Amino acid sequence: MIKNFQLSWKALPIAALLAWSYFPTLCDLFQKWMGDPQYSHGILVPLFSLLLLYRNSEKAAEDPAPLPWLGYAFLAFALVCRVIAALLFFLPLDALSLVLCLTGLVMVTGGKPMLRWTWQSLVFLLFMIPLPYQVERMMGAELQNIATICSTFLLQTLGQPAIAEGNRILIEEVRLGVVEACSGLRMLMTFAAFCVGAAMLMERHWIVKALVLASAIPIALLTNILRITATGLAYVWLKNSNAKDGVLGFIHDFNGWMMMPIGLGFLLVELWTLRHLLIEPDRGPFAA
Repeated sequence: MIKNFQLSWKALPIAALLAWSYFPTLCDLFQKWMGDPQYSHGILVPLFSLLLLYRNSEKAAEDPAPLPWLGYAFLAFALVCRVIAALLFFLPLDALSLVLCLTGLVMVTGGKPMLRWTWQSLVFLLFMIPLPYQVERMMGAELQNIATICSTFLLQTLGQPAIAEGNRILIEEVRLGVVEACSGLRMLMTFAAFCVGAAMLMERHWIVKALVLASAIPIALLTNILRITATGLAYVWLKNSNAKDGVLGFIHDFNGWMMMPIGLGFLLVELWTLRHLLIEPDRGPFAA
């Protein structure tokens, strides 16, 4: 461990140089986290990565085995990515090159032993990178369609004469628009990061971790569908209310605030179910 930490201290000047070089990129990322609700979780990603680094510090006990050529290859590839990102003004690729630089630095200083210590932190840093705009649009459009169709079906199941028309839900004279902000992409990004972080922290068999990771998308979709359905019911029930504008605005915002607690509730139910369905690792065939 001492040797690995000594190597880490020796790498600090290079890390400081990277921080200076990537300062404009970090400023752009910070503005994205503060200005775009879909990536508001990004500001917590570096902090959680540091937590993972501290939690896995016992793995730093292994003797370092630097792989300089592999590390230099990562650094060279990161440099190419950054040049392309600068030419295209492409923030996601520029931010990715930072993670590649950090990976190369790890390989140069400590090799595989240090990578075993830091790989979770490096992987989790990917969640601080915004998606490319075209990917956001394609994902958002698909999520809008899914949310509209499923919410309409749920409203019909609850006895409402709901009809889907594009990305709008018609309930008699009520017109409920499922706009881009209501696509659920924000919830999906945040909840995916949360599930990956939870899987990294859990001391459970890989099957349980895989199920937690696989559940991130359906839980995020279900939570958004419930939010849209609840908002639609509120619009129907309060359509003749004199104070409906202020009340509906509050209900719309409140339903948005409740998405994460409800999603976490679904995750807790899933973990409780898995705990009772699967044998603990030290008790049977699911031993790691």
